[in-house]
Amino acid sequence: MVIMMFRSNYLFILLFLMGMIPVQLLSQNNSCWNIFRGDQALTGATLFELPDKPGVIWTYKTDDEIKASPVACDDRIVVGSGDGFVYCLDLSGKLTWKFNTGNNIEAPALILDGSVYVGNLDGVLYSLDLKTGRQNWIYQTDNQISGSPNYWKEGRRTSILVGSYDFYLHCVDASTGKMIWKYESDNFINGAPACLNGVAVFGGCDGYLHMVDIKTGKLKNKIMVATYVAGSAALSGNHAYVGDYDGIFTCVDMQQQKIMWYWQDETTNLPFLASPSVYKDKVFIGNHNKYVYCFNKTSGDLIWKYNTGSRLEASPVVSLNKILAANMRGDLFMLDIQNGKEIWKYETGTPVIGTSAVMKNKIIVATSDGYIYCFGVKK
Repeated sequence: MVIMMFRSNYLFILLFLMGMIPVQLLSQNNSCWNIFRGDQALTGATLFELPDKPGVIWTYKTDDEIKASPVACDDRIVVGSGDGFVYCLDLSGKLTWKFNTGNNIEAPALILDGSVYVGNLDGVLYSLDLKTGRQNWIYQTDNQISGSPNYWKEGRRTSILVGSYDFYLHCVDASTGKMIWKYESDNFINGAPACLNGVAVFGGCDGYLHMVDIKTGKLKNKIMVATYVAGSAALSGNHAYVGDYDGIFTCVDMQQQKIMWYWQDETTNLPFLASPSVYKDKVFIGNHNKYVYCFNKTSGDLIWKYNTGSRLEASPVVSLNKILAANMRGDLFMLDIQNGKEIWKYETGTPVIGTSAVMKNKIIVATSDGYIYCFGVKK
């Protein structure tokens, strides 16, 4: 981060300390987790302090299972359901609107500049007005959309990027819904593209990690990491972190265009379907073998692991000193970031697949029985 000269020494010191925090996190505010991993680089990290023992403040029931991750911004919570509806709630858990897309929604939504962007299994990307739920435009891909949209702003243009099972990463104008470009991969794209420094980074069923110039849609580089990447990559500096279906967790140096390290639990060889979280010198991820893992992000050394008792598909969220995880038995866990010791646990009784949305004093969780939970400190 560039530090400007200020008259006040206090401001100088404050900004210097903030430079030790990933710059993408500085865009978060008290009521905004607008994309399913919290920021454009998909780090799954937040600046908010998670409470030690949160309780259930309210619940809301949709009409079908929820696989999509909830998102929240501008005092609204948005999540898609298996019933094909996009639900928008206020922070007290009351429905403000719902919109019927006509097919199952597995992809998390994106909230940006007063609009909601969300795709469904018909392969349609919708832009909806956040306040009213009114449709702004639709964009049709040629197969299902299972991953979250992401965005990039350059000059006056805001681009929405989304992957599809039609093998393409699509770049769409946020205002009009018109295609800017599309980039063809070699197989289905399951996850979301991570965006950093003008580059979109994503994996897919072709096993490659693709790096695409957002301005032009041209391939900058691609690196073979696996046979099948189901989740999304997390970016930090020049490095991308990604797990794969073969049970290998990989760190890629995007500048040097090579794999820096990889790790595999050879006793289980089970898939990484979750996306990783990266914060400061650590990176975290959950596996189908029931464990949450913490690694040194530079060396790849295993720091700790925690057995949750059931396989993990939900991606973890890391705060200043805690990590939040959920498993397919429906257990929510808060763990100490330094040693992996359990701080808090809550049993929902049904699988949790999506990432939790984290705001100041609130945690939003969606479950497979169609419930949306709001956790926080009860007054």
